[in-house]
Amino acid sequence: MSIVETLVDLLRLEQLEHNLYRGQSRDIGTKDVFGGQVLAQALSAAIHTVEPDRIVHSLHAYFILPGDVQAPIVYQVDRIRDGRSFATRRVVALQHGRAIFFMSSSFQVPEEGASHQMPMPKVKMPDEIPSLKELFKEPPKGLPEVLRRYFSEEQPVEFRPVSLDNPFAPVPREPFNHVWFRITDRVSDDQALHRILLAYASDFNLLGTAMRPHALSAAQPGVKLASLDHALWFHRPLRADEWLLYALDSPSASEARGFCRGSVFSEAGELVASVAQEGLMRVSDPKQKEHNPQ
Repeated sequence: MSIVETLVDLLRLEQLEHNLYRGQSRDIGTKDVFGGQVLAQALSAAIHTVEPDRIVHSLHAYFILPGDVQAPIVYQVDRIRDGRSFATRRVVALQHGRAIFFMSSSFQVPEEGASHQMPMPKVKMPDEIPSLKELFKEPPKGLPEVLRRYFSEEQPVEFRPVSLDNPFAPVPREPFNHVWFRITDRVSDDQALHRILLAYASDFNLLGTAMRPHALSAAQPGVKLASLDHALWFHRPLRADEWLLYALDSPSASEARGFCRGSVFSEAGELVASVAQEGLMRVSDPKQKEHNPQ
């Protein structure tokens, strides 16, 4: 299978029993299970229990414990409500007998209504920006093996940052970021699948935006990052295998937590989704804890 087919297969899950599903993990080089994978698998489990005429429009999740990459994850779905227009599900992810994550999600039968949106930021388009693979044809000296492998191997999601930070020598920047991304192969027209794939990709780049004003990066010693919670709203139909712009900002960081927001636009300028996340942003070097370039 291609790397994208492998990812799609990973997110489909195995049904064990009524309302009970099992998923495996993909090692992307992180110490623990990637949060976007758990988020997407939990959404996939919830979708399995909802009538196909209802499409997910929002989810809210908490990451409780780090996930073990070597062990399967069991997803237990609670069918909270099935109304005429809306359905609500709660999903708990279990590993080694303990809850590591839980999520609530809401589904709606599509209907017409008033519509407006904020405009897409004016930034370079994806065909004007080199890919990360092109930028890192020759990985810099001292690059950790985890990152070296990431840049040398084929990935299911391609990212093209409008402005790129040097993870080994970051400089203070305003807490804003713009990143184009897409799934690298064409997938089916199933809208539920595209929303699952967006949930997977939405966990990338958020906390990096919160670190920008402090000249910090995940590649630096003494910096520990972890997603704490994640909210995602789907506004319009989308295709995860076509270019999407992630417009990110971080209004605040305090008490070892960074708060981040993201707006996801199609290449045509449609606002298709919104994201909010708070994450652990712990720095062991006290000199780096307080930094405000302004």
